[in-house]
Amino acid sequence: MTDRPKLSVYLRNFSDRVGTDWHATLDTARAMDAVGVDRVVVSDHVVFGENLAAYGDPTAGGTAGGKQPTGPDGEWMEPLIFLTAVAATTTRIRLGTGVLLAALRRPAVLAKQLATMDILSGGRVDLGVGIGWQREEYEATGLPFERRGRLLDHTLQVCRTLWTEQRASYSSPDLTFDGIHQMPKPVQADGVPIWVSGTVHPAVARRVSRFGNRWIPWGPAITDLKGSIPAMKRAIADAGGDPSGLQVQGSAGLLRGADRSIDVPTSVAVVPQLVADGATDIRFSGSLPADPAQAHDVLAELVSAFRAATE
Repeated sequence: MTDRPKLSVYLRNFSDRVGTDWHATLDTARAMDAVGVDRVVVSDHVVFGENLAAYGDPTAGGTAGGKQPTGPDGEWMEPLIFLTAVAATTTRIRLGTGVLLAALRRPAVLAKQLATMDILSGGRVDLGVGIGWQREEYEATGLPFERRGRLLDHTLQVCRTLWTEQRASYSSPDLTFDGIHQMPKPVQADGVPIWVSGTVHPAVARRVSRFGNRWIPWGPAITDLKGSIPAMKRAIADAGGDPSGLQVQGSAGLLRGADRSIDVPTSVAVVPQLVADGATDIRFSGSLPADPAQAHDVLAELVSAFRAATE
């Protein structure tokens, strides 16, 4: 691994149309692999209720001005299964969730799924996690929305324990076990790398510090890395952690020109400033061309422009 900034591209594993050609989406993932994108990132929702305005409510975990993109009946592919399909037909690209609502899964089962993915992909999995914004998603899985932060910490700790201990033990108010064996372990040392999404907040800082010093900014922090990264480092230090090795995702958009095609030079123009502000990983979001061949050409141009902007 080198220290150069990494290029991630968000692949839409959701659609507001019924009958989406998901095989074409997998073809686009293969194009990312072929042209040199560092990481493909997909998102997560298990179910939807009908109060979609909560996506734009920061008090519920949403982000101000945000809008759920599909409506309650949009198609959302399960991210771990989707990324397993990507892993099976690619060779080098890393496979990321951005973000997985990890607390909705039973921890020991999630640990097994991710370890299996990591082995089958040759150690290419990155786990991005967050608490989510939707109360109904927790209700549908029988979990208390108000405890989602604690449940996420619990889930990650169980995963880390099962990934790293041959004879695993764990004790908390939610779960206790002793003398538990789960094999095989992930390929990557210390288990699958964990990226924590959240605002600059003491609880998020503790989670980032505890599970690997990798942060996906959320809310106002997304657009103010110059202020939010130093603030998060202070919060990590206040929590007793070491912020010196903090990795941070910066966010950029695939912008369109007057002819509605993706304008790669304009899209990449923000990258040097994001890197100067402290981003170590830049994730591009937006709609790629539906045709995989056209997406290949755009992605190849994006990789070339990104490398030129960061080397």
